[in-house]
Amino acid sequence: MSDTDAVRMDDDERDEFLGRSGTGVISLATPAGEPPHSVPVSYGYDPVESVLYFRLSVGPDRGKGDLDGREATFVTYGERDGRWRSVAASGRLVSTTDESVAAETIEGLERTGRIPIVDVFGEPTSEVTFAFYRLDAERFTTRIERSMEP
Repeated sequence: MSDTDAVRMDDDERDEFLGRSGTGVISLATPAGEPPHSVPVSYGYDPVESVLYFRLSVGPDRGKGDLDGREATFVTYGERDGRWRSVAASGRLVSTTDESVAAETIEGLERTGRIPIVDVFGEPTSEVTFAFYRLDAERFTTRIERSMEP
């Protein structure tokens, strides 16, 4: 399928596809010349503010480095109603513990429901340190497979 064949979702379709939570891959910007740091993650989505929330593993042994203010792209995809769909969101990560975003973060997290736990750590998640971040998306790119009906 070429770019001109792609069908874009409107905001309501995007919000319905993202639901309140799910899984995908987040890619974090790295120094020039290095590939992005990409990892599977679970997310929560606030359709009121169009904000994605993540519970990310943190710490010196995690390899992600400093996350606050870091450029990131998140991608999720799947099949629904017999058609493949995807959403990519690009922007900057913001720590939810920052006082300037704390109040709106609490409201946004309440609207997401429960962020699922994705256990890809090779150790019990009770031994992993997590922090909550939101993605202040500057851009959403959506795609939906064209219907093959005439």
